[in-house]
Amino acid sequence: MVYITEDLVRRRAEHNDGELLSLEEVSLHQQNIEKIEHIERWCRNLSILYLQHNLIPRIENVGRLKKLEYLNVSLNNIEVIENLEGCESLQKLDLTLNFVGRLSSVESLKHNVHLRELFLVGNPCSQFEGYRPYVVASLPQLKWLDGTEISRTERIRAGQGLEEVRREIRQQEQEYLRRRAKEKEETQRKAAGRGRRGGGGEGGGEKKDNKPGFDGRWYTDINNTVPGRVDNEENQEGEDNKENQELEDNKENQEVEVEDTETETNPDSEREFWETPCSFTPESRLEVYRHMEETKRVKEKETEKKPKPTRTLVTADGQVMNVNQPKLKFSLTEDEDNNTVVLDLAVFRHMDSSLLDVDVQPTYVRVTVKGKIFQLVLPAEVKPDSSTAKRSQTTGHLLLTMPKAEGEIKARKTVPRPPKAPQNNNHRPEDSKRERNVPERLEVDPSKHTAAVDLANIVPWHISEDGPPPGPPRTPPPATTDHSSFSEGFVDDPDVPPLI
Repeated sequence: MVYITEDLVRRRAEHNDGELLSLEEVSLHQQNIEKIEHIERWCRNLSILYLQHNLIPRIENVGRLKKLEYLNVSLNNIEVIENLEGCESLQKLDLTLNFVGRLSSVESLKHNVHLRELFLVGNPCSQFEGYRPYVVASLPQLKWLDGTEISRTERIRAGQGLEEVRREIRQQEQEYLRRRAKEKEETQRKAAGRGRRGGGGEGGGEKKDNKPGFDGRWYTDINNTVPGRVDNEENQEGEDNKENQELEDNKENQEVEVEDTETETNPDSEREFWETPCSFTPESRLEVYRHMEETKRVKEKETEKKPKPTRTLVTADGQVMNVNQPKLKFSLTEDEDNNTVVLDLAVFRHMDSSLLDVDVQPTYVRVTVKGKIFQLVLPAEVKPDSSTAKRSQTTGHLLLTMPKAEGEIKARKTVPRPPKAPQNNNHRPEDSKRERNVPERLEVDPSKHTAAVDLANIVPWHISEDGPPPGPPRTPPPATTDHSSFSEGFVDDPDVPPLI
């Protein structure tokens, strides 16, 4: 059963910052609510209230909502129109698809002088003969009924035959109430039958609870029981409490249905439930709701993920395990020069450092990343107190530097190089300058270079006995032009250069 709680109303009042005193509109539809309560005390200034598609059996606890203008209670289990006299500002009432069979209860809305619209579509009373004229004549302040405007002519005609229509409505109401009582009895009988089948299923249908006798002992053999006086008294008590037992069966009906649905999870029973014809009553709607909720619960239980077993970090014999739940890349190196162990853990770049927890032990290191554990056994014993943890601002990696507990830090030794032996003993002043790192400058004196350079003899020719060495082939000079080869009438112009 779902109740109207303060937390529920505040969650549905997000548009008003969760404030209830100044709340003017709230929607509590499809919440499986079975009773209207607390609304008139928490939300006095409500003008619009949505309660459609719930399991509300009656209208109650709304009489103090003096500013309520629109009330929507469609798709519920309401059978009587009542307890709305205090809603002085009520202008619109929606009772679509309920179980209102007492049409005479509509006369209680006479006190709501501002009522303009009323919806009764889908109720049993809307099938009564003379339904519309009776409602129009009973509520003169009404302007619209079931979405249709009430004309002046219709109102006059309805007022003329009101007494006759009222008698017909009374008769139809009585007939409906008798039919409704039979439906309730049938529902109770079915519920009692299911309760007996459920009780007999546990003990095979024949086993009964043993009751102690007058001497305080339990009798299991019928032949050894004490006189029939005790049995007669028990039978008499059973007859006296028969009605109470039926009421208890009705109260426990819902629990029995829950047990039945737990055992009937196969598709055949599900198909049988939906294909079995039944009358459309508040009880059948409630039964469908219980069945759907239980089916949903069973499915959620079947699809519920089993919790993963806790990961073993240290075995029973004290052996530390390597664990990488966050699945991060890492590198573990030993710095022999500084005698340290360095762990580089590739933590996510944009993760806040407050989500990291580092625990360095002498033989292992444990890093918790957002609740997931990374644990690694170290190759050597380290000093936890001297260890450091740093976070890279560019890559986000976590760098752990852990000095080893044993060993000494090795100092770096530079190996001196032997001096190079001089190639000759002749020391020139230039060499002394180079040793003293004195910059050397080139001196150019034109007087020292007076001899002309013979470009033709830059490469010396070595003439052997066989003759000069063969050189590159020389092309013969072009033949000189002869005037005899000129054509007749040729005039040699000295200003024109010769043709090659």
